[in-house]
Amino acid sequence: MPRRVTLQGEGPGVQVPAHLTGVPISLIGSDTDCSDKAVQGKVVGKGPLVSSSSHSFILKAVIQEDSSINVVLIGELAEDFSRAVNQGDVVVVSGFSVGRSPTVHKDGLHPFNLLLSGDAACVHVSPSPPDDPSTSSAKKRSAVLPAEVSRATTAPKYRYSCLGDLQAESVVNVYGVVVFFKQPFMSRGTDFCSTLKITDQSDQRVACTVFREKLEDHPQIFRVGDIVRLHRVKVKSFNNSVTLVNTFGFSVLAFDGAEGDPVEPRTSSRSFHLDQEDRRTVDELRTWAATRGLLLPTTPLCAAQPRDYFDLTCQLLAKAPMDTTCTLLRVWDGTRCAHTQLKVTVEPSAVEGRTSFSAATERLIADVLVYDNHVESARQLKPGDFLRIYNLRAIPGSSRAPAPPGGRSEEDGGGHLGFHLHGGTAFSRGIRVLPENIPAVRELKRVMEAVPQEDEDDFSEMNDSQLLEVWGTPPQSPEAGATEVSTGVCVSERSCGHDVAPLPLSQVKRLHPGGVHHVRVQLRSYEPLRLHQALKLHCSKCSSMNDVPDDELVASLFSEASKEPGPCRPPAWALSGQVLVPGDSAASPGRSLSVLLSTDFLCEDTKRELIFLSGATLEETCRLAAGYQHVVPVRSSGGHVALLDLSAPFLLRGRKRSYGCKRCSEAAVRDPVLADGVERMDEKLIAEALGVQPLQFVLLMKMKLQDASGVLDVFLWNGAESFFGVAAEEVAANQEAQDGICRTMDFLCPAGGSTAERPWMDLCLAAYRGEDDEGRPQTCYQIHHSTVTRPA
Repeated sequence: MPRRVTLQGEGPGVQVPAHLTGVPISLIGSDTDCSDKAVQGKVVGKGPLVSSSSHSFILKAVIQEDSSINVVLIGELAEDFSRAVNQGDVVVVSGFSVGRSPTVHKDGLHPFNLLLSGDAACVHVSPSPPDDPSTSSAKKRSAVLPAEVSRATTAPKYRYSCLGDLQAESVVNVYGVVVFFKQPFMSRGTDFCSTLKITDQSDQRVACTVFREKLEDHPQIFRVGDIVRLHRVKVKSFNNSVTLVNTFGFSVLAFDGAEGDPVEPRTSSRSFHLDQEDRRTVDELRTWAATRGLLLPTTPLCAAQPRDYFDLTCQLLAKAPMDTTCTLLRVWDGTRCAHTQLKVTVEPSAVEGRTSFSAATERLIADVLVYDNHVESARQLKPGDFLRIYNLRAIPGSSRAPAPPGGRSEEDGGGHLGFHLHGGTAFSRGIRVLPENIPAVRELKRVMEAVPQEDEDDFSEMNDSQLLEVWGTPPQSPEAGATEVSTGVCVSERSCGHDVAPLPLSQVKRLHPGGVHHVRVQLRSYEPLRLHQALKLHCSKCSSMNDVPDDELVASLFSEASKEPGPCRPPAWALSGQVLVPGDSAASPGRSLSVLLSTDFLCEDTKRELIFLSGATLEETCRLAAGYQHVVPVRSSGGHVALLDLSAPFLLRGRKRSYGCKRCSEAAVRDPVLADGVERMDEKLIAEALGVQPLQFVLLMKMKLQDASGVLDVFLWNGAESFFGVAAEEVAANQEAQDGICRTMDFLCPAGGSTAERPWMDLCLAAYRGEDDEGRPQTCYQIHHSTVTRPA
């Protein structure tokens, strides 16, 4: 019998027999003449050897040159190929036929495949060079098969691509930090679909789509900030955006993103390669992600606040169906919610799990109502499971839950805090069962074990701050240096779940960037002293930070626009008209101004939804904005309607003003169209229609902290809204909110007061690498997950 798989010496390629003519993969088609033709490519995917009653064996592989194509080997040739060829080898196949690929829509590869069977089919192989030529596996590679093929194989050496260097249509291996993900959901076909978005040190964010038939073959991502390793994904480009899709031979590993945790892969695969280089890559990504604040902690029940959306790590104690679209989950995490909760009463016969608990435990249990598509997931849960519930909402004023069969919901006129998991998969919404060996579950068990179980009277006296302290207490004793941390009365709370001991500032400054630290400190000074200057405008696209334009500048822009001569021709989608702006006093009758109204908003209930206003001063525009939902100031430019300079607000909503980024916007007046299912206009829709990249109001302050060991300069930015308990947008529009921040700062740092009079704060600091004014590297610090709890 002829030898069908032949090994050649290691080298850059395979010597094609003289009688064969090479054909590029991209030119393979149904009309290809296969006689005396050969196709060369690198093996980038190799499937298992499958036994078949009709052909003895079948094996599927993927080879890549200018593009990728499936190769199907049948019979003894498949058996020889399985033993002799490794991923990374270069092969030349001949004696093939061409058939249509039944998986082209699934794997995105070549629409045809190569079929090799019979005596004419042959594979010439050039092994990929090993890392160490002296290894025994390299020496055992034989030139005669199948009798002399060694079964010892070397561990494959994978090459990983940077997300910023991906080329369309290439098949690559990548590492990345997860910045967004959705739990697997059933697609329109037979597979489940996962979607995620990853990034790396290139700061390029790339979407990934995974179709797999089995749930266990999907990425096991537990939270934003986890790290994934994807093998054999294809790069697809559409509308200047890049997406990775799984191809033949796809595999994935996931790792916890927390610094210092063991590098333990999460996968259902029984065989995978993980060496020291992989572990180093994971550690580097963890450190980098920590400097960017990409790892998002979950929120314990004791830190849940009304109107919050948060991720909860908990244990399921019991569950009960409420109706066909709602299921009750009774969960706990060892901490006590600070707010009175909605409690749901059900008949014991409807409950799966324990039906009664001690009074002390009952105070720690949260009743979570899950709806719609999550009901099916809830049916699969078992009491005792450890869960992570994503995008759980705390709804204030909840007074009624759906009544269960044979039961009733508890009702309270005063309104309680309810926990709801709404339907859909937006914002990663869903439920996941967590394995018991991951750090998050080990920490959850430690907190639960710290809860007193026997002495209920003592436990009932524990307050919320003590329960939060249990959550944040590390399992080991603090280091000796931590004795410098003050034990005075504290006026702030940390809402993070970091398991770290409080440190003095002197020790924090000696540590490398990339970590998270807990400190107890006083506020020594802060800037800007004029707190209205702390309000900034931030662009999420280009990361620019700008001062909020003062009223004098904005008023001059409006005044200048109102003086521009010439008629303004309305666009085809709008109707022109006049609106009377009331005067500022009874003696002032006001005046009429030109407005444009979209023809989509002519109904009685929508005519005040949106108007385009021209020729008005700032004062008149603000007066008119009190009676309309959305007012867009415009001017005449060459006889056409145009927006004002973006130093002025592009939109006014009552007392709120919206600004746009000059660098990232391509402003033009267009008709905002409501999409199907969208009932009301909002800032986002208007900005998209106008080509404006909206700026976000943020609070930015620099603070000098102090304790007994020294001082430390820190920034308050991403965590400012949580710190003050008010949204920056409210601060921009509401004088009362501004006054509240001033009172808080006067309380933390009283003018002329002694150091002893200043209160202490428990803060969470994130350390990261930055640059000073001269471009030199330095360690910077930001306050995160901390809230001032000023006593009444």
